[in-house]
Amino acid sequence: QTEKGNDSMRKMTFVLLILFVLGLVACGGGDTAPAEGPGDAAAGEVVYNEVAAPACGTCHSLEPGVDGVGPSLGGIGAGAGSRVSGVSAEDYVRRSVTDPNAVVAEGFVANVMPATYSAQLSEQQLSDLVAYLLTLK
Repeated sequence: QTEKGNDSMRKMTFVLLILFVLGLVACGGGDTAPAEGPGDAAAGEVVYNEVAAPACGTCHSLEPGVDGVGPSLGGIGAGAGSRVSGVSAEDYVRRSVTDPNAVVAEGFVANVMPATYSAQLSEQQLSDLVAYLLTLK
């Protein structure tokens, strides 16, 4: 009887182990691909000037108070966190790039900024661009 009990216990342990492993795989626990890294401001400056099409600087000045087709981005890093209550500066800037009509700056109209950057830039490039813009104080 003791040997039969040990055999049942081993089977039960094996079944539980298999279920655990299957659960990890289903939840992505077995994924070993590297995650996207945090934003790199230097790489983001390249995205701002050269990668995004049209380039951000085509419509946005980096000089505070000097507007173009779009609002000046000079100082956006200092003010972005206070533009929408409860929204962090990082989230505000990212959303402004990926969903430009979500919050339109006062004095500007919707549907002018292309809504294509989320499709044309990778998640890493978006993170880099946000990191760069947040350095503009």
